[in-house]
Amino acid sequence: MSLKNAILSIWLFIGTFDQLQAQQVAQLQSPDKSIALQVFLSASGEIQYRVQRSGVNVIHLSALGVMMKGHDFTQGMKLVSTSKPERVADHYKTKNAKKSSIVYQANQLVLTFANVEERKMDIIFRLSNDGAAFRYSFPWINDHETIVKELSSFAFDKGTRAWLQPMSEAKTGWQQCHPSYEEHYLQDISVGAVSPLKSGWVYPALFKTNDTWVLITEAALDGTYCGTRLINDSASAVYTIGFADPREVFTGGGYLPESNKPWLTPWRIITMGSLKTIAESTLGTDLAPASLLKDASFVKPGKASWSWINSKDDSITFNEQKKYIDYACDMHWRYCLIDADWDTRIGYDKIAELAAYAKQKNVGLILWYNSAGDWNTIAYHPKDKLLTKEGREKEFSRLQAFGIKGVKIDFFGGDGRSMIQYYIDILHDAAKYKLLVNFHGATLPRGWQRTYPHLMTAEAIYGMEMVTFDQGAADKQANHCTMLPFTRNAFDPMDFTPMNLTGLTTSNCIRRTTPAFELALAVLFLSGIQHYAQAPEGMVQVPNDVKAFLRGLPDSWDDVKFVDGYPGKYAVIARRSGNRWFIAGINGDKNEKKVKIDLATFKKSKVTLFTDGTGSELFSKAVLNAAKQKKCDITLNANGGFVMVLE
Repeated sequence: MSLKNAILSIWLFIGTFDQLQAQQVAQLQSPDKSIALQVFLSASGEIQYRVQRSGVNVIHLSALGVMMKGHDFTQGMKLVSTSKPERVADHYKTKNAKKSSIVYQANQLVLTFANVEERKMDIIFRLSNDGAAFRYSFPWINDHETIVKELSSFAFDKGTRAWLQPMSEAKTGWQQCHPSYEEHYLQDISVGAVSPLKSGWVYPALFKTNDTWVLITEAALDGTYCGTRLINDSASAVYTIGFADPREVFTGGGYLPESNKPWLTPWRIITMGSLKTIAESTLGTDLAPASLLKDASFVKPGKASWSWINSKDDSITFNEQKKYIDYACDMHWRYCLIDADWDTRIGYDKIAELAAYAKQKNVGLILWYNSAGDWNTIAYHPKDKLLTKEGREKEFSRLQAFGIKGVKIDFFGGDGRSMIQYYIDILHDAAKYKLLVNFHGATLPRGWQRTYPHLMTAEAIYGMEMVTFDQGAADKQANHCTMLPFTRNAFDPMDFTPMNLTGLTTSNCIRRTTPAFELALAVLFLSGIQHYAQAPEGMVQVPNDVKAFLRGLPDSWDDVKFVDGYPGKYAVIARRSGNRWFIAGINGDKNEKKVKIDLATFKKSKVTLFTDGTGSELFSKAVLNAAKQKKCDITLNANGGFVMVLE
């Protein structure tokens, strides 16, 4: 036996022995009893947990606990009390999610442990029918405390497969603007594989263990905690919570979690079940705090025209933006986004004039800002307007007086605690002036859109703008897009800026997707404000029936159904608005894909189907009678798609 194998055998023996020494101290089941949690305490006082689905381990024995400066909650722990399991129920409404009315039910258990100092730590567990969640509570804190490490981990069977996006290293990339959650996913990789960028993996992180899909993320992140990521060692199938890089901070601020009052840490969320469970789950918002807005009447989802995606900086002129306002009006879209450098290329006075013109057209303007700060070397402006509360109040008040509807704020500096607080400070001040918010070059929202409903969208994705910069990104787009309903866009709105129907841009990149693929993204992707990449010059080539479809496309959704799909291969999702169902499908493969749609399940009579056209036609259209034709077989072209409307 080699030395390496001998060491591994000893490690496995010690691990097995420690598990045998651990005593189960609590258990909990989901309301439907399909998911079970067991909590253990080892002989050395280490807290561990395990999650099973239908009696099979999904999360194997994994660590719990945190290390504070001066206080150890990772070992030497003893159980003080166990609450009685109780049912937790919540019902909330949202304009920016898979469903407009969401019911959450779970069973909750609270375990109180004490460390060797007799300081207490509560662990709150919740099991719903679609997953498990836990968080830590420290009710005794009344002075400054800092968490330096969180031991929470997720141990998988070594046969597990993973679909993961690498976290980019801080201060890398263009103008050192990383991390901004803009990498391609590594797909169907071995569990334990090391991130190629050496900085861990972003949320939501997707795994498949035996027949169970698992999606890990976090929620209820506030300014007391840093945004986290998953880190792992290639020698094991264990993923552990990792903190932000020390460089990912607001000017003069810190990166580690800190609090001086009773403390609830973010929820660690483990969604589990079939792929249908993943695609339909709302756990990422179920566990976020309720809305803080007293008046949300100004929060209006919608579609937006946007010049910059096609013609970049040169398009930021008064006349060009007036053209895009007219375009939005013609398409019945609610907004028009004016991008970087508008303050000098157009000017505040002329922006006020544009806002008044747009109002006459029933279009609202959204203006771009640079997040600024010493983390940011990017020259685009307005810059330095939002760094302080006084600056934000002054600027937002001015925008409100102009009638501006929202702001897009770009180039943030990562996930450190002080940077998370900056995001939240912006959201609080924007709400005061009834401004919608879009974070770009930014972190994952992690359910913020429930707590702050005016957060309409966030980038945090390798989106369409990258396709216009890089042919390699264009080549991978179809495959990349089929990942997103199961990962990045599973819970949080995503500003991918989709839908280039005609392929006309000022870039030299060749679009690899078909027109019907691009049309499908308008339904498949979720964003409170959907900024479309299609330019008005190209829209004149689009058939009138497709334009009519886009004019009548809902701004928000009431329900969702997973129809078919597989991450990185294809995705078919149905969304309901009122009495109509919209089904969108895309093929991320270079081969044809056949999908079957059971029309009878939607209980509608008329079906309008848009698929890829033939010859010089962009689209083909068919109208079906669902009362007679109960099923529909669709052949998706390579990198192709379809959209279906049932009414």
